[in-house]
Amino acid sequence: MRFKRRTVMQIADMICGNFPQESTFFLYRSSSFLTEFYSDVDTDYTHDGSTRQIWVADRLEEILQEPHAGTGKVPPTFARVIQRLMDPADAINEDQQRPGAFAMLNAALAREGFEAYYAPDKQCYLRHIATNTTTAPEHNPHRPFSTTELERRDQLRAYLEKASEDELIEEILLPLFRQLGFHRVTAAGHKDKALEYGKDVWMKFTLPTQHVLYFGLQAKKGKLDASGTSRAGNANVAEIYNQVLMMLSHEIFDPEFGKRVLVDHAFIVAGGEITKQARNWLGNALDASQRRSIIFMDRNDILDLFVVTNLPLPPAALPPQTWPDEPPF
Repeated sequence: MRFKRRTVMQIADMICGNFPQESTFFLYRSSSFLTEFYSDVDTDYTHDGSTRQIWVADRLEEILQEPHAGTGKVPPTFARVIQRLMDPADAINEDQQRPGAFAMLNAALAREGFEAYYAPDKQCYLRHIATNTTTAPEHNPHRPFSTTELERRDQLRAYLEKASEDELIEEILLPLFRQLGFHRVTAAGHKDKALEYGKDVWMKFTLPTQHVLYFGLQAKKGKLDASGTSRAGNANVAEIYNQVLMMLSHEIFDPEFGKRVLVDHAFIVAGGEITKQARNWLGNALDASQRRSIIFMDRNDILDLFVVTNLPLPPAALPPQTWPDEPPF
């Protein structure tokens, strides 16, 4: 990814704090504090005594060349740089919401199609304006969760227990995959009636090489098992076997390229558990080429990804608000 040199130099000025101290919104950082700043974002850059603005800008351009998830994303290290720059504790000449700092930063980022904002966790994130995709510094679903994140995870689990299949798709899966960098995420049966054929959702993902992969998604609200008779609320894997075959063999029309394409991979998503027996049964029922195209996601995968991407919970998943009693008249 490349930003215009003008944009990089403006952000470098903010990191350095190259503004009159009586009217600035950014801390002044000398040589040693610039080294400390880059250490805080997990890099090993050490200031060499050269002109601060140019040195910082050169390091930013190196960071922007790091691998990243694709269209609408910046490298995770750059996201950490912005998050460190906008630390509420570093507010100067304004309150901790930092409106003046955001105005300057977003004026520069808008040139590249991005904007910065504070999320409910009081951390700064970058959003790609055109795709509404957010880049967070870390999207590792296997990291330890904070107490607040565990609370949100429990609230979402309770919501999934009672959510319908349509709610699972509309309220959880569509926002989640958009946030993960997939684009043209389309629910079948809505605007594109012809895009069903075993797919509840279709979407695509652009690799850093600019090659495009297409995905279909089949969602079930409950547990996915391989028992002879499924209990109420569960789905038998045999029920989705034909849907998977249809998904992999039927072409979809991509209006952006004006051509029909086959789905490269199929997501099988369950709002409950996907048992090992169900995975094995479907793997044995499909041939080798089709088997490699299947990706499973169960409830734990959904919960972990939803929490680490910092998506807002659906309104129905939030605890009811309690209002204080009205004072007596």
